Order: sequence, then structure tokens, then C-alpha cells
Amino acid sequence: MTPSVTVLAVGALTTVQDAGRPGQGALGIGRSGACDRTSYRLANRLVGNAVGAAVLEVTLGGLRLRANDDVLVVTTGARCAGTSPHNAPGVLRAGDELRLGTPASGLRTYVAVRGGLAVEPVLGSRSTDVLAGLGPDIVSDGDRLSIGAPELPLPGVDVAPVADPEAGDVSVRVVAGPRRDWFTDQAWAALVSQPYAVSSDSNRVGLRLDGDPLERTRTEELPSEGMVRGALQIPPSGTPVLFLADHPVTGGYPVLAYVVDDDVDRCAQLRPGQLLRLRSPASARRG
Repeated sequence: MTPSVTVLAVGALTTVQDAGRPGQGALGIGRSGACDRTSYRLANRLVGNAVGAAVLEVTLGGLRLRANDDVLVVTTGARCAGTSPHNAPGVLRAGDELRLGTPASGLRTYVAVRGGLAVEPVLGSRSTDVLAGLGPDIVSDGDRLSIGAPELPLPGVDVAPVADPEAGDVSVRVVAGPRRDWFTDQAWAALVSQPYAVSSDSNRVGLRLDGDPLERTRTEELPSEGMVRGALQIPPSGTPVLFLADHPVTGGYPVLAYVVDDDVDRCAQLRPGQLLRLRSPASARRG
């Protein structure tokens, strides 16, 4: 009989995520996948899953799972008060529950089960793309999720010494984008000096950042261009949108800058109201 877990409560939003659908942008299919790729990869490593195994991505805690069989489970990313040690694999016996409270910092928690979640893949991935509507349905109360067979040996790690997501202001590095010349020098200076507050109107598609509007030097329409994770697109409001995992494949607003890819995962853990500072490498060196 295939081992499984039953979802008793999903919290604000719980989705199945893996490494996504790379290489299909020319077909209009975005990559999607885990928002915080670093925490996702760590979760799979700690339970000995293959690269790309499917996990649960939990937004702001609230998840309750019941194990229908003995399973090895781990949580990474945002640390939630609850019944599971964080960054440390542990056994759930049949009938036991995993409960995640609200995290003290960070937004997204990853729950990996040894063997990976064996939901049906769509276009080569088990990721739920909330913008395109691709992949498994958003997880609902009462869902029974099957677990696959382990493919790799256990790593023998008791706990991973990984820092929790930042609770205060977060600074990330940015580099100029392809439409830097559509904005004034004052706009660039404002981008890399003012703090931006993360809007509550943010999701897996992207973060809307509240701050002073940025002035453009050109106002004509821009033909749609390819978009990537980490792009800072400036809509008519003049305030940036930072694209995350479920970003559109193309967009018609100018991209002023990109967040350096190594820093994008940290942005995926930002909560509404938290302050984000965008720094060019030169300004970051000056502090």
C-alpha cells in the first residue's frame, strides 16, 4: 500500500512545489517551482530525496498534516512553532500529526517527506503555478497526498545549522536592467537608496513595493519582452514589482534592474510591511 499523509488544515496557502518547468519559456510556459529555492533544496537533502522531488510550500504557517504511515519529515525556511523540529529530520508515526504555527520571521516553510510527494506531474513538473493555473490544484483540507519510494540514502545529518529568514530590514543587490536608459539618473539613485515596503498585494507572482515613484525619461509603449525571476519591472505607478517564481513569461513595462539571483530567495521570505533595500554592488560595499 502506498504511504501517504492527509492534510487536515492548509493555513493561508499551501501548494505542491518542485524545481519547476525550466526551458519552456518559448512555449509561453513559465518555470514556477519553489519560491525559496535554497530552503526547498535543503529540505530534500535532509531527508535524502532526489533533486527535484516535490514538497509542500506553506505560506505563513497554519498547516496540519496527519501521517497515515510512518514517514520521515523535515521543515525548512520560515521556522514555525509546532510539533516538528526545524532543519532537522524526524519521524512521524502513523496517526501522528505535524502542526505548524505562525513563523516568527519569514513567510514560506517547506515540508519535505522522504520519497517526495507523488502527485501527478503536469508538463514535467509537480509545481503549482498560481498565475498560469498549471500543475496540481492548490492543496485543500482533506487532501490525501501519496508519497513516492526513496531513491537515495539518508545523509546522516541531525540538524542543519541554517539561519532563519531575516525579520527586520533586508538589503539585496541589484544590477542595471535592459531599460535603465528609460529612467532618469535621479530615479536610479532613488531605487538604490530609499527603503521599499512590501505591499500586502504580493504573492508567488511577485512583490509589489511601496515607495516614491520613479521618473521615466521615455513614456512611449514598450513591446512585450521576456521576463525572468528577479526582474524589477516599473508599471505606470512608478513603483517596482519584483518578480518571483510564478512571474509572467513576458511583460510590457520596462525592467529597470534585476535583483542578483543569489539574493532572490531571501526576497521570497519577505512579509507584507517588511522593508526591502535595493543596493547596487558599489553602494553595498560602502554600507
